[in-house]
Amino acid sequence: MTPGPRPPAAGAEAARLRPPVAAAATAVAQPRLRQSESVGQRRMLDLHGGSAADLEVAPNLWAGVGLGRGGAGTALVGSHEEVADRIEEYAAAGIEEFVLSGYPHLEELYWFGEGVLPLLERRRAWARPLPLLGAGRDGSAVPFAVGAQR
Repeated sequence: MTPGPRPPAAGAEAARLRPPVAAAATAVAQPRLRQSESVGQRRMLDLHGGSAADLEVAPNLWAGVGLGRGGAGTALVGSHEEVADRIEEYAAAGIEEFVLSGYPHLEELYWFGEGVLPLLERRRAWARPLPLLGAGRDGSAVPFAVGAQR
């Protein structure tokens, strides 16, 4: 995919994520990451080239997280609608499971749960999971949590 003009929401979100990927951390991490024999790590390096310039590698897909740490370092950035659109595109391409995380973790959990999931649910692209058998009255699947509610 070739990135088009960066939507303001995606650009603002990428700018917000940049401080955790400080230049000093990048300078320390990049030489070590370049020594990795991991094919995945090499692909990440190919995406960003160790540079903080032009990190939107596809619409709403930002590769800057990989500058300062190893492993998968891309992030979906943008508005609730843009992130929901990208998730639907990946699902249409055959991706069935997603491992999602965000920075800071708790704030991103709420941002995603209150903004993206309702959109995906309205679009019938996601459904709330059914309660697990044997779950507590509150839907908790942690067996010992049921006994703790007296």
